[in-house]
Amino acid sequence: MPANQPGILLDPTPAPMFLVLRAGESEDALRTTARVVSALPEWTAEIDMLGGGRGTLRATVAFGAEFWKRIAGDSPKRLAPLEPLDGPGGRAVATGGDVFVHLHSERRDLSIEVALRLLAELDDAAEVVEEVQGFRYLDSRDLTGFIDGTENPGADERADVALVGDEDPEFAGGSYVLAQRYVHNMRYWGRLSREEQEGAIGRMKADSEELPDDVRPATAHVSRVVIEEDGRELEIVRHSSPYADTSEQGLFFVAYCRTPVTFHKMLARMFGTSGDGLHDRLMDFTEAVSGALFFAPSEERLAALGE
Repeated sequence: MPANQPGILLDPTPAPMFLVLRAGESEDALRTTARVVSALPEWTAEIDMLGGGRGTLRATVAFGAEFWKRIAGDSPKRLAPLEPLDGPGGRAVATGGDVFVHLHSERRDLSIEVALRLLAELDDAAEVVEEVQGFRYLDSRDLTGFIDGTENPGADERADVALVGDEDPEFAGGSYVLAQRYVHNMRYWGRLSREEQEGAIGRMKADSEELPDDVRPATAHVSRVVIEEDGRELEIVRHSSPYADTSEQGLFFVAYCRTPVTFHKMLARMFGTSGDGLHDRLMDFTEAVSGALFFAPSEERLAALGE
């Protein structure tokens, strides 16, 4: 199988940075954007040396459906723009984007160094339409106070969950990426008792232990996103990160999977469009303000864009 971009299978890092780019309409702008972002893995290796060369800085680059088709001519079988959802759990917006850059880093200064070099090289070929600098909060918790990523597959299982295989051989080693930004209503959330918060999430707040089936509400977050089909759980590899300043707090949700079908099923159950009349209780306390589906090609396919 072609080599995957390594950041996909890493553990989430404490100082990630996320960028969504929109390229200009001209062919020159498209080609310039493709050439520049294809060099990101090489740059991150160089800049990682400035931080001691410990191999902790990585860049994962992914592309929207329309951009990929225009620049490469072909397309992964299931790559399409994200469809918005409207349901009792709110609206899952689809804001789109041409390129998604996920900088995996333990140091914010190194992420900034990569981002500034990227923008200098792009010049006016593309613009940043969304930028989020995440951070590790306490012991890997979301700002709601609950440990995030408890359901992530183990290191030995991630490749099977995240990477396209023989089902689409031309794009083997790649991964579909869902990126969404959620803004939390922390004041509203803070009014809930601990027991009410645990009921909304479906886990104990202290240690993330899952509530028993006979106690956990059907509308709990865990109940909605843990989906079993044919005796197997539908899994994704999460790289979500909290972000915050004094005026806004939220979560930048990033997940990788070998098929976007899993994303669509989870979103439908969260936002209440799956047909069972229920929605994720957590959606009553947070709002999706951006969302897009991308594809992160193999290292080989990414490098070819720069040729």
